[in-house]
Amino acid sequence: MASLFPIGHIYDLVIADDGRQRAFVCLAALLIAFLTIRTSARMTRRFTWWPGGVETAGGTHLHHFVWGIFLMLASGFIGIGLHLHAPWGGIVAGAFGVGAGFTLDEFALWTRMEDVYWRAEGRSSLEAVAIVSTVGLLVVLGVRPFELDDPGSAITVSAAIGASLALAAVAILKGRIMLGAIGLFVVPVSLLAALRLARPGSPWARRRYPAGSARLVKAEGRFENPAALSSRLGRSLMNAVGGRPSESAGGS
Repeated sequence: MASLFPIGHIYDLVIADDGRQRAFVCLAALLIAFLTIRTSARMTRRFTWWPGGVETAGGTHLHHFVWGIFLMLASGFIGIGLHLHAPWGGIVAGAFGVGAGFTLDEFALWTRMEDVYWRAEGRSSLEAVAIVSTVGLLVVLGVRPFELDDPGSAITVSAAIGASLALAAVAILKGRIMLGAIGLFVVPVSLLAALRLARPGSPWARRRYPAGSARLVKAEGRFENPAALSSRLGRSLMNAVGGRPSESAGGS
């Protein structure tokens, strides 16, 4: 069985031998915390007996991103201010990951300053977790942004970094944030995204796709058609992970 599922060997080869254990612990803690708190929120939404959020004596509801922010601040200061060795470095990295998981689960709330946890706008929280987790996985695997096999001159290095940043920026402006973030590590990904059609509500589309233009119509048909296979698969995945949205607000 060990030869069929060499998990320990893969960990030692890919993560432990290159000193990326703390990044791995942080990423794992982030995902576990996110799934745990999202599951708790879904239970609170469905069952009245499930212990929900925390309220002050004055009736103020404390969302879990508040605890996440404090946990990130505390673990961040400890990690920066102290020279930590095993196992404390891993413990602090795990605490930071838990705080990040709590905070990103309510990304839509603290960017909109409105409780949209269970509304369609709240889906941006799931997208934020997916983007951060993907970038974190690339870091854990040892993929470095702007890495060059043969650095060459300073002009060559600067040009390569500038091109990489420009392609990633175009991809993000086109609303393809995930591909743009990955493209910082894997340039062909951002190149592909930069050449593709922009999402209708993206800054690129608002400035370069006039109302009624063929590009805007094509973009709306591709990204906003609820009957499209990609849209159905995306909604099903988000419903499975984050729960179905509704018009009534209310977080946890």
